[in-house]
Amino acid sequence: MIETADHGGIAVLTLANGPVNTLDLELLTAVPEVLESVAGARAVVLTGAGRAFSAGVDLKRIVDGGSEYVERFLPALSSAALALFGHPKPVVAAVNGHALAGGCVLAAACDVRLMSGGTIGLTELAAGVPFPTVPLEIMRHAVGPALDTMVLGAGRLPAGRAVEIGLVHEVVEPDRLLAEALRHAEGLCAVPSEVYAFSKRQLHTPALERVRDFQAADDPEVVRMWSSEHTMATLRGYLASLRRA
Repeated sequence: MIETADHGGIAVLTLANGPVNTLDLELLTAVPEVLESVAGARAVVLTGAGRAFSAGVDLKRIVDGGSEYVERFLPALSSAALALFGHPKPVVAAVNGHALAGGCVLAAACDVRLMSGGTIGLTELAAGVPFPTVPLEIMRHAVGPALDTMVLGAGRLPAGRAVEIGLVHEVVEPDRLLAEALRHAEGLCAVPSEVYAFSKRQLHTPALERVRDFQAADDPEVVRMWSSEHTMATLRGYLASLRRA
């Protein structure tokens, strides 16, 4: 589900969950566990297997599992994103294709984001579901004022446009993506690890403070809306429209 490889002390983590690396409970639960298992690595590169980084939440699992699944899934999504966001070592996203919804959030949780093609964006509102607090605040940290358009517009951005708003730092040719991600990770490793971790924590403090301020009030409402029968009907219609497309 998450493949690991060592490249000179840099851990490369590859999402490998079906043809487009959809996010389900098992994959998200594995993210913090795998990061803990590579805690001794000098840096982390996160990428996807196949043609996509991650097409986002496995909505079929949401519909099939109903409210019981949602109540476990949404906290796992937040925990996975926070584990990446708070990892003390350098974390580079090598976005090798579409990175949508939760996939976009996981990429945004990384320190540096390189992209080789496809589209990236937040499609939650198009699917009829709101954002939990953690993903929303990680995205706010990554793109600042552009978040309004990304959330309310619920659209997909090509890589070049994503660079313009700061969501992606650099567009890279597909055959050079992993090498460039490793090069960036190596460069970040030049900073003493204690200094890097401290500076990263300073930069993330405003986002984490907003999480502490709003999560307890907002996330139960998010779970309620994701779990409602109206939402389930909307998701079934959204999935049907994707199949027709």
